[in-house]
Amino acid sequence: MILDNIDLNDVQIEAIKHNDSPSMIIAGAGSGKTRVLTYKIAYLMKEKNIPPYNILALTFTNKAAKEMSNRIEKAVGLETNSLWLGTFHSVFAKILRFEADMLGFSRNFSIYDRDDSKSVIKSIIKELNLDDKIYNPNTVIARISGAKNRLMSAKQYYEDPICQSDDQTAKRPMLGKIFLMYEARCFKADAMDFDDILINTYRLFNQNPEILYKYQEKFKYILVDEFQDTNLIQYNIIKDLSAIHENICIVGDDAQSIYAFRGANIYNMLNFKKDFPKTKIFKLEQNYRSTKNIVNAANSVIKYNENQMPKESWTGNVAGDLIFITSCIDNIDEARKISDSILENHISKHYSYDKFAVLCRTNYQFRSLEEELRKANIPYKIVGGMSFYQRKEIKDMLAYFKFVINHNDEEAFRRIINMPKRGIGPTTVNKIIIAAHDNDMSIWDTLCNAQHILKGKTANIIEDFVEMIKASKIQLEKNNAFETASFIAQRSGLLKELFEDKTINGSSRYENVQELLNAAKNFSENKQEDNSLSDFIQEVSLLTGVDEADQKDDNLPKVTLMTIHSSKGLEFEYVYIAGMEEQLFPSALMINSKEDLEEERRLFYVAITRAKNAVYLSHASKRFKFGKLIDCVPSRFIKEIDPKFIHFQNKSFNFRSKNNFFNNKPFFKKNKIEKTNNIEEDINFEATDPKELKAGDNVEHQKFGKGKIHSITNSQGTIKAKVYFKDFGEKTLLLSFAKLRVIK
Repeated sequence: MILDNIDLNDVQIEAIKHNDSPSMIIAGAGSGKTRVLTYKIAYLMKEKNIPPYNILALTFTNKAAKEMSNRIEKAVGLETNSLWLGTFHSVFAKILRFEADMLGFSRNFSIYDRDDSKSVIKSIIKELNLDDKIYNPNTVIARISGAKNRLMSAKQYYEDPICQSDDQTAKRPMLGKIFLMYEARCFKADAMDFDDILINTYRLFNQNPEILYKYQEKFKYILVDEFQDTNLIQYNIIKDLSAIHENICIVGDDAQSIYAFRGANIYNMLNFKKDFPKTKIFKLEQNYRSTKNIVNAANSVIKYNENQMPKESWTGNVAGDLIFITSCIDNIDEARKISDSILENHISKHYSYDKFAVLCRTNYQFRSLEEELRKANIPYKIVGGMSFYQRKEIKDMLAYFKFVINHNDEEAFRRIINMPKRGIGPTTVNKIIIAAHDNDMSIWDTLCNAQHILKGKTANIIEDFVEMIKASKIQLEKNNAFETASFIAQRSGLLKELFEDKTINGSSRYENVQELLNAAKNFSENKQEDNSLSDFIQEVSLLTGVDEADQKDDNLPKVTLMTIHSSKGLEFEYVYIAGMEEQLFPSALMINSKEDLEEERRLFYVAITRAKNAVYLSHASKRFKFGKLIDCVPSRFIKEIDPKFIHFQNKSFNFRSKNNFFNNKPFFKKNKIEKTNNIEEDINFEATDPKELKAGDNVEHQKFGKGKIHSITNSQGTIKAKVYFKDFGEKTLLLSFAKLRVIK
């Protein structure tokens, strides 16, 4: 038999052999679910003699489908070409190729990717003479996609009073009209976008019972991987296809449902037994990946969720290390401690760097981590993203800084002149550059004389651009890097454009630019001399130059930096989870409802269970956010871990004792103002007038803590103080900027 000599436990074997009624395999982290699903398909083909074309197996990634196909071929010794195995989109697109004429499409219909859809939306917005800053194409696409995933047609959306009211409130009353035009434009072009592939498959089956029946008879056995990630449309299609034979097997873990923002509905799994009453449930609870302490710590956290299927993961592995918790001064200190720990474990445990992963809730956290890893000569890679300083929005902002510093930087000029959009196209840009070359003038002088080269509205736009650069130049000459960078970010309009893009990607880009400003803030505070924007740009340029050189050797083992969402399905020997703070993890956007908070807790569960040998959690007492140093509160998720599975690595900043941490909860301070998009500093902190400060004063700084002034100097009106801080040593501070408060 195919299962002979295969290392499977009793529950796995039982789940593989059960194929005569609906079944649900609840597969905990590291429980070998892919192995079970693979051998279940192989068992059907080899032992039950089910033709492969009668089996439908759905996955969420092409990689998973390919891996499963290879494993099945190896197990049964047969090719799997006739097996219907693939992603939802690839399988349903294949069905639509055969049946598209029933929906008015040809069998050769095009499939639009996101860029194609965006191009169509842009042209519609332009035709309707709408402001693309208000009707941001990304926002419009997200709104249309959300409607489609709720099974709404453009006509239904256009006539729905709630949708219309929401669009009116968002000051986008024409969005319904755009949706109508977009749907019509795609149909005329004989094209479907990714959402259409799902919704048109659903319509195909619901409008044509005879076609549905054909595929119900064809797919006698249906298997679905990662079922907790299915959305409403996917579930309805699966339910329709399995209505006759009911030989459907779903595999997943409700505790790892973390994609609600993509439309995933955890209730598809929680309520599955209601739709299929004869469902037999198998629980794969043995974890083959992690140590006992990691498994038990994860269990102790996820039990706080009410909406879940009861299970108790366990492992036969060694107890291993406790969960390490490190308290840090700020995000820079956190990055440094993570870097030092990786280096120490790399040397002492002899693990190569690719055995380590640093997981973050958001992309913008990578900036300080990258810099510290570079300083320690630790190679790294960012999965699912790119180096912080290589992101488009960061390059755009840096180009603004460079052009303010150097008005003749032609590359910077080309990048920023129409970013954000001003109506300056390539023709105008080329005309300016040609005029500069022909008249032997600099780019800047040519721009200043635009009225002689260009006419009408275009000349006025260039004139406004020049005034903005001049105003920024004044800031450059009198202010530090942070103050100048903040002025440019706001005056350029780039920050405003990113803020108004409310899509997930838009929010991420906005946070990245804010993190760039945080870097400028940290630079300004830690370098009281040579802290201009020019000095900051020089430092950044050197960092990015080193980064590009270091990343060329792709064969070099590297530490992995990634968001927690990107880490699902992966495993590492050592996992560091940074930013374990309220408002960051859980996210400030996810604490207003029980459902959202439970999803954040599942995300934390996923993060912990990526680790084989050790988990390190870190949190900062203070963190730069939106240009301000804010007080941070340790994440509630830390407190939800059973204390017997925790080891505190230090107790100097927030943790006085284990009992104090878990019982008295000293971290939640009532004198802080918290807002969704703007978290302010301690409202009771009032800096002393610099003129009243004198040598010998005991003072307090919001970042460096308590210290004592050693000396004060006044050079041409610039007042500086040398202050010795207990935790940071001596600092030279510019008193017009440092904000010190005298204490007794």
